[in-house]
Amino acid sequence: MNMQYIGSLLQGLWGTVLLSLLTFLFGGLFGLVIALARISPLRVVARITQAYIQFMQGLPLLVLMGLCFYGPSLLGMQSVNPLFAATLAMTFYAGAYLGEIWRGCLEAVPKSQWEAAECLGLSRGQRMRLVVLPQGLRLATPPTVGFMVQIVKNTSVASLVVGYTELSYNAKVLNNTTFQPFLYFGLAGLLYFAVCYPLSRQARKLERKLNVSRR
Repeated sequence: MNMQYIGSLLQGLWGTVLLSLLTFLFGGLFGLVIALARISPLRVVARITQAYIQFMQGLPLLVLMGLCFYGPSLLGMQSVNPLFAATLAMTFYAGAYLGEIWRGCLEAVPKSQWEAAECLGLSRGQRMRLVVLPQGLRLATPPTVGFMVQIVKNTSVASLVVGYTELSYNAKVLNNTTFQPFLYFGLAGLLYFAVCYPLSRQARKLERKLNVSRR
């Protein structure tokens, strides 16, 4: 087995991890904004955000990647960096899903907590920051970690549209060079497993811990 080919796979793995981290960072920030807007007392804001979530969840990620990669050309941009386009598309994608996950967790905080904070004379911003968010985000930790697995796997779409160099793309290149699909796609699968399995285990562990603390 050529060590140069193994290095190419590891380089692709780094591309996958980098895109996943950027997606979780920017998608998480965007998702928090979406979640807060979904529970906003302003109905217009809540409905617009809900419509956005439904639109994004109904749009294939492959199409979204294409829009983010080719769309800026309509604004006069000659070329778009593949990593930028992939991160932008994944941010919109992850923000919609994380926003809905976190919205459900914030609304799962007992109403008595909301009412107690209101009785203390806290403003809505203070209630969210000091009382609701800490409890809601704690509830959201297991599904959020679980969703990170989906982010890692969905980074493979980036190579199909924007040509971003990640793990599955490098495995395809090596297969085209060596004609050994089982070897290099198998190794790519093992590397995906090495990243995703600990996240899945951690999600289940956090879920069990949370259920025990509830009881």
